[in-house]
Amino acid sequence: MIDNSHLLKGCRKFKEFLTGWFQKTKHLQSFPHSPLNPYFCFMKKLFFLAALIIFQFSFSQQTDFLKIRKFRVAYLDDKIQETSGLSILNGKLYTFNDSGNAPEIFELDETSGSIRNTFTINAKNKDWEAMTNDGKNFYIGDFGNNGGTRRDLEIYQLPFHNNEPQNDSIKKISFYYPEQTEFIPQYTNNDFDAEAMIYLNGKLHLFTKEWKSKSSAHYIIDPATSEKQKAEKIESYKTNFVVTDAAYFDKKLYLVGYTKKTEVFLNVFKENEPGIFFKETPKHYYLGSALAIGQIEGVAVNETGIYISGEKFKSRLGTAQPSLYFIPKEQLKD
Repeated sequence: MIDNSHLLKGCRKFKEFLTGWFQKTKHLQSFPHSPLNPYFCFMKKLFFLAALIIFQFSFSQQTDFLKIRKFRVAYLDDKIQETSGLSILNGKLYTFNDSGNAPEIFELDETSGSIRNTFTINAKNKDWEAMTNDGKNFYIGDFGNNGGTRRDLEIYQLPFHNNEPQNDSIKKISFYYPEQTEFIPQYTNNDFDAEAMIYLNGKLHLFTKEWKSKSSAHYIIDPATSEKQKAEKIESYKTNFVVTDAAYFDKKLYLVGYTKKTEVFLNVFKENEPGIFFKETPKHYYLGSALAIGQIEGVAVNETGIYISGEKFKSRLGTAQPSLYFIPKEQLKD
């Protein structure tokens, strides 16, 4: 966590310096506002410096630094280079790959990151982006929509008994966003993409990945409905980053995501009332850069802490390998 005491101490010393400097330069302060006037030049630099200090102080007041690179458990197997979500069921940790990959779920060893089991699922992986569970069933979100053109948004309900998927009992839950009226291709410039989902109070809760507005809308879907249904929008929050996964534990909602500048963040919201999260400002954590920790796409939480996964991330500066992280509970502010 960042300690702001050093900033306050620095501000006091800066004030003392200014007081002394102004006393020594009184004879210059009456000069015309010429670019050659040393007093005028100094004031321009002073204004810039003061603005910078205020910005940094404000940022530090709102953001806690929790760089997760030091919490890396392991680099993930090459089979899950595109890990796109995490879920904990019966004390076991699961993940999957997103679009273009086989329809598989992987059970991970939470202490080593190695693959314990691989399960083939009898469902198409058009663009799997999220996974949650209700204690008996997995819910796999095939609703990745980077281009904003999909009309076939689906969630698969997969019974999972005795550590085995029940492929003959898969149910498909179809839905749409009633607010979306256009389906013109707008790659990474639309507000109807989603990669985050939790199960709570008998409902599925989706949190959108809004490329255009840098917000996240909270939608509810009823898993008991068999016909295609409209997702019900109940609240929205300006995250200033795109949300890539969600987790719920102990009346708190955890959202992870990143910005175009590769900044990775975690927001922790308190449940203000049943199923409502966005009435108060969340705890806001900076986790690091995707250049170093990977493209963060997964989060799962239990009583011991937070599991986070990052898929392989390539840039001109190099490649960050897919990784599994674990942040102990005591590292977070209450």
